[in-house]
Parts: sequence; structure tokens; C-alpha cells
Amino acid sequence: MSDTTGARPRGTLAPLHHVTFRWLWIASAVSNIGTWMQNVGAAWLMALLSPSPLLVALVQTATSLPVFLLGIPAGAIADIVDRRKLLIWTQTWMLGAAGILGVTTIAGHISPWSLLLLTFALGIGSAMNGPAWNAFVPQLVRRAELPAAIALNSASFNLARAVGPALGGALVAATGAGPAFLLNALSFVGVVAVLWIWRARPRESPQAEERIASAMLAGIRYVRFAPPMHSVLIRSAAFVTPASALWAMLPVLAKTELHSGSSGYGVLLGCLGAGSILSATIIARMRERFGPNLLASVATALFGIVSASLFWLGHFGFICLALMLGGMSWMMVNANLNIATQTNTPTWVRARALGMYLLAFQSAFAVGSALAGIFAERFGVRYTLLGAGVCLFVSAAATARLRLGSAEQTEVSAAPSWPEPTMAMDIPPEHGPVLVAVEYEIDPARREEFIQLMRGMKMIRRRDGAMRWGLYQDVSAPGRMRESFLVESWAEHLRQHERMTAADREVQRQALSFHVGEGAPEVKHWVAAEPHEEAPRD
Repeated sequence: MSDTTGARPRGTLAPLHHVTFRWLWIASAVSNIGTWMQNVGAAWLMALLSPSPLLVALVQTATSLPVFLLGIPAGAIADIVDRRKLLIWTQTWMLGAAGILGVTTIAGHISPWSLLLLTFALGIGSAMNGPAWNAFVPQLVRRAELPAAIALNSASFNLARAVGPALGGALVAATGAGPAFLLNALSFVGVVAVLWIWRARPRESPQAEERIASAMLAGIRYVRFAPPMHSVLIRSAAFVTPASALWAMLPVLAKTELHSGSSGYGVLLGCLGAGSILSATIIARMRERFGPNLLASVATALFGIVSASLFWLGHFGFICLALMLGGMSWMMVNANLNIATQTNTPTWVRARALGMYLLAFQSAFAVGSALAGIFAERFGVRYTLLGAGVCLFVSAAATARLRLGSAEQTEVSAAPSWPEPTMAMDIPPEHGPVLVAVEYEIDPARREEFIQLMRGMKMIRRRDGAMRWGLYQDVSAPGRMRESFLVESWAEHLRQHERMTAADREVQRQALSFHVGEGAPEVKHWVAAEPHEEAPRD
């Protein structure tokens, strides 16, 4: 496995020097092209099988619905199992579903409902694959190369988005949808082969394995009490909702405004893809020079300019140039959001955070596309794009103060520092709730300073598993303070020991520096006398 702890930055294409990442990147690019060919084939086949517009629309629903249903569970599963094995399973699942769809179609036994069912099965595989795939990247490259690796993955996806529909349309026109489905099935073979051959370093198992339900709750709780994730999710929604109008209106613009047909639409998509690839070659230098926060804000405004410019532009060549800038800015914003999610979350919760980010992204894209369609029906395509451009300018200004942070600002590597609790009895892992109390003796003159610092400890405890947290003062001794927090079970408290990061440990060190009593602050643990008593939450 490649070393991911190095801090020495390399070129934009540096991740491709890592053999495993390079082959996975190539294989995933082929697989993404196959997926877009699949989407074109499924929509066209449904139009042939049934004249119902509802059934044709349900093809896209069957593709995207699993993301909404499985986004959070997929992230939780990816955090508690071996990600390599999970990816092999998801890729094999999609290979099987696409293969069955291809064989059934060629044999002439496909029906509208079996097409929807198999399309939904492919969507399940894609939804389960997404968080694990994104969280897997840091295992393949150095930490300093992570932004470039994420940018290359984004460029690969956008290239496939441009090339795949064109190839799929040509193939379906020449041979029918069945061969397109079989080619999509074959496209997963390369990814499975690379993952099968590569042997990752065995993952260290935590003291107490998580169950899926508790892992999901832990992920939601972490995001709730993690300000960097708030910035990512708000920026994502504020950008994607209006920006999705361009993607939604582009086929209509090509057909009704430019009268260029499907080939012209393919060229316009290709310009967006080309812009994203160009952006991938410069994003590392741009981040280094301007920082992720300014870069994301400027790119948001630039995408707004591109969207608004389509209100006036009528020449096909000028529109192509504008869309290349749009592809650059689209990739700049989304790559920075993805990078911020991965570099500001610790390993134990990274896939869960990515799952929620992808869920927010897809939700914003779906809502934005629907709103664009509604406005276009009433005001026309060009006025809709102009309005989206104005909204993007507002978004850039409104979210400019929401910091995305960087890997250099927050050290999220694991750094557990809690001593093992003294045990005088055997406690089953599922026993709970657990009350933990830490008693400090501080200088009363520094009371307000201590309270201010402990607000940071509250965020750490809540992110790492506490259902409730409080800081109390002894009325008989002004300098005696007690921090207490409630955890769902003994197993969850043991996981808290493992979840502390280097940045968290520094906050803890500062809190301990206020203690003026003899020795370290006293830590006590209480477990419920009756297991699984209802614990208060806030």
C-alpha cells in the first residue's frame, strides 16, 4: 500500500505514479463510460417497450432512488467492513445485474418492469459503491497527493459523462440495447481484477465492532457536531441546486434553441468534460496559490457567469467555449467539497461523512433540476439559465465565509490518549447507558477561560459518541468542576477511546493544563444498574 502520511507534495498527475491507483483509475474510467452507455440504452429500450412517459421517467428514478435509500447505510457499512472486499462485492453485483439485463434483452424476454427491476439493482450497487470508493482513495496515495487524486477521479467521471452517452447512442442505434448492457457488464471486470490482485494492509479492528444501526447514528451525530461538515453540506446545496439548471436545460437548449440535434448535444457535453479534465491538471496549483475557500467561491461565481451567459450567446462555438469554462468551474467546486470532506474527517467516520455528502449532492441536484424544469415551462430555457446564474452569484457571496478548511489546518489522524478504565467487574459490550465524569480542580480566577475551552471538549465528546454532555460547578468549592457525558453503551465508550484525533488531543491537553490539583483529573465511570434504561438525549 502507498504511504499516505507523507507531506511532500508532488505534481498534479503524481497519483498516477502509484501503480494501484493508476490501474484503478483507468479501470474506473472504462466502467464509468459503460455506466453512461447503460443509462442511454435503458432509457431508449423503455421508450421502445412502452409508450408511457411515466415508465420512461421511472428509469431515471430507478437509477437514482437507491442513493436516497442507501446513502447513509452505505457509508456506515463502508466504515465498519473491509472496504476492498466491499468494493469487490459491489462491482460484482453490478456486473451480474448488467449481465442479466444484457442477456435477457438479447433473448427478447425483457419487459418494462423487469427492466426497471434490474436498473434498480444496478442503482443499489452504485449507491453502495460510492462512499466506499471515495473513502478508499486515501489508502492508495500520499496525503499531500489526495487533492490531485480526487480531482483526477472527478475528471474521469466527467469525461465518461461526455463520452459515454455518445458511444451508447451510437451502439444502441447500430446493435440495440442488449450489447450496450453487456459491454457495461464487462466494464466492471477491470475494477474487480485490480482490487482482487491488490493486497491492502490488514485493517486494524476496533476493540468493539459496530453494528450498522449504531454506526449510522454515530455518523449522523458526528456530522451534526462537526462544523467543517456543515460548511461542506451548506456550500454543496447552495451551489448544486442552481448549478443543476445548466445540466437539466442543456439538452433542451441544444434541441430547441440551437437546433443541433443529438450530435450537437454530445459536443456540448464533451466541452463540459474537456473543461473538467483541464481543471484537474491545474487544481493542485490553484489550491496552493489561492486556498480552497477562495477557489470554491470564485469557481461558484464563474459557473454563474457561464450559466447567465447562455441567455445571450447564440453562436455554437462561443457556447462551447463558455461550457469549457463551466466544466472547469464545476469540477473546481465539487472537487474542493470532496477534498474537504475527506481531509477534515477521521478515518473511522470518513465513508459515513462521504455518504451524507453524496446524499446532499444528489438531493440538491434532483431538486434543482425539477425547479429548473418548472421555471423553464413558464419563462423559457434562457431566462431559467439567467436566473440560475444570478442565484449562483448570491450563493458565492452568501457562503464565502463558510470555511472548507484544509488538511494542514486540522490534524485528523487517530491519536487515542485515554487510559483504559479500571475495571472491578465484567461489563458486556452492549450494557448501557454509561455515564463518564471527569473532575478538575482549577484556579477560580480562570473559570471563564476554562468554560470557553470546554465548549470545544463538548463538540469532541458529542462527535465521538456522547448522547449528552454537561459541565457542572461544585457550590461548596468554586474551583471544582465536573465534566460529565452519557454514552449509549460500554462498547460505544470503548470506541470513543479509539476515535480521538491529534487535534482533539491538543484540546484535551489544554483542558488538562487548567488542572491544579494533585495528579491527573479523576475519571469515573458509571453504568446503568438496569441495562438499556432509556437514556436522555438532546
